[in-house]
Amino acid sequence: MIKPHGSDSLNPLYVQDDAKRAELVQEAEGLHSVVVCSAAAANAVMLGSGYFNPLTGYMNKADALSVAEKMTTTDGVFWPVPVLNLLENADGIEAGARIALRDPNVDGNPVIAIQTVEAVETFSDEEMASMTENVFRTQDMEHPGVLALNSVGKVAVSGPIEVLNFSYFETDFPGTFKTAYQIREEMAALGWKKVVAFQTRNPMHRAHEELCRMAYQATEADGILIHMLLGKLKPGDIPADVRDAAIRKMVDVYFEPNTVLVTGYGFDMLYAGPREAVLHAVFRQNTGCTHLIVGRDHAGVGSYYGPFDAQSIFRDDVPAGALEIQIFEADHTAWSKKLGKVIMMRDAPDHTKEDFILLSGTKVREMLGNGEAPPPEFSRPEVAEILIAHYSK
Repeated sequence: MIKPHGSDSLNPLYVQDDAKRAELVQEAEGLHSVVVCSAAAANAVMLGSGYFNPLTGYMNKADALSVAEKMTTTDGVFWPVPVLNLLENADGIEAGARIALRDPNVDGNPVIAIQTVEAVETFSDEEMASMTENVFRTQDMEHPGVLALNSVGKVAVSGPIEVLNFSYFETDFPGTFKTAYQIREEMAALGWKKVVAFQTRNPMHRAHEELCRMAYQATEADGILIHMLLGKLKPGDIPADVRDAAIRKMVDVYFEPNTVLVTGYGFDMLYAGPREAVLHAVFRQNTGCTHLIVGRDHAGVGSYYGPFDAQSIFRDDVPAGALEIQIFEADHTAWSKKLGKVIMMRDAPDHTKEDFILLSGTKVREMLGNGEAPPPEFSRPEVAEILIAHYSK
């Protein structure tokens, strides 16, 4: 395993001491409180989990703008996207205060963290536009990440936080949600030193399965971390519980025992393409992984990004030495009718499109909705069965 990003040891912001956490819960009852947006709550979970090491809390305006423009904070910490607590207004909140942050995603809005406020600042319209453009390469409000960032307010409340719980992720996804430090512990117990990570917000079809094997073999890894996003997605995406069941079934049936860890993390999808790919690399480094698979249109949506922009950003924009994790660059993978197996398209210059089994997402959803399994060369039958049951509802 490799060391965390930005420090020699992982420094998660979750308060692990039971007595100390109980004191903070009691303190929170007397503090000014605010229900934060879903993105800010997810940021708290990621900070608490150690995924956002070495950050200590929410960024101020200067850091957020610097990160958006140059991928570094004002004091030189490499970071690819702003980590913010944005509010519509911050009435009653002043620098130096301690405030309770309430979770918008859990009934009753329990306190998820306590923040020590360092600054309360408002982004101008021009600053919001610049930050949006730099991170998402567009200001189109049809882009789900652009809409999410620009619909929660422009007042940034910055400062360190102490995290009291992991929102709904521990209760809704027991056994799947894992912190970065828990993943490190599990990989250490397995004796894994070289680990390749696979990011997913979707169920895994044959191409994804084989891509993991290709990377595992090419890097001579000890294991594979299949790491799924468990937070908010855009409408139409497969819910996390269905995805979890489908992926676990595939791993149980088709992978060798003790070669794969199936885990998830508590974050809302940004759909930020290249910038989100870099973020994925940062927090996979914090789990101890040595490699991250970055494939075609990684973390993309629609046609906002080129098919391999999420790979080229590591070559063109990430400074040498900024990250210790290595990128495994993957091409589009599909079943070759000629060779009778899944391959990367770049490895078959003698193939035409007709030589592959290629199905669009729309076609696959249509088939599943009609109770029809995609061909076994595209999707494992056990996985298709779970997805058909979902679509039948």
